[in-house]
Amino acid sequence: MAGSQSSKRALIDKANARIVIVVGIAAAITAFSMVATKALVSQATYQNRVIDAKREAVNQLKDDISAVDTLKTSYNAFVSTAQNALGGNPEGAGRQDGDNAKIILDALPSAYDFPSLTTNLETLLSGLNVKINSISGTDDEVSQSENQSSVNPEPIAIPFNVSVTGSYTGLQNVISAFERSIRPIQVMSFDITGADPNNLSLVVQAQTYYQPGKSLNIQTKVVK
Repeated sequence: MAGSQSSKRALIDKANARIVIVVGIAAAITAFSMVATKALVSQATYQNRVIDAKREAVNQLKDDISAVDTLKTSYNAFVSTAQNALGGNPEGAGRQDGDNAKIILDALPSAYDFPSLTTNLETLLSGLNVKINSISGTDDEVSQSENQSSVNPEPIAIPFNVSVTGSYTGLQNVISAFERSIRPIQVMSFDITGADPNNLSLVVQAQTYYQPGKSLNIQTKVVK
């Protein structure tokens, strides 16, 4: 009798042990499944964000390509006119000649170039019946080289001084030439000296501008 009870207890203990093992395995599988499911859901969510970001980038690229084609068409129409914006010959080499793109670049260059400015001023003042005594300023090319491009470019002033000698009419023509210049010139001050109306001196303090080119702000986006 005692042996029978001992055998039953052993069977019960063995069954309990099996139940504990089964429950433990089930709990482990359940925990693994939950962790794996969470990881899969997180990975799927991340992949969806990546796909959405790629789709957005592709759409933006398509818009940019379309904008480039429109810009090319507009540019070709702008430079292929029979007469430029100043009424000159697009193929000529005169003061008012050249295509519209060249005129725009001459009006507001994208780089600091004081020697070129001096040449432009000499050309502007030639034929006005005045003697050019000096064209001076600060050749600040080294420090201005840092402003060759910008994401949001702004015009930067280039100060200069001009000294000429001529008749009163000639000096008036100088001021008028500055006003009609395709390059923006802001006269800060001018001083006329002399007693002879046919031999007066004019000193002009003025400034013109250049605007750095616009740089493309291409960024790499990390999807988190």
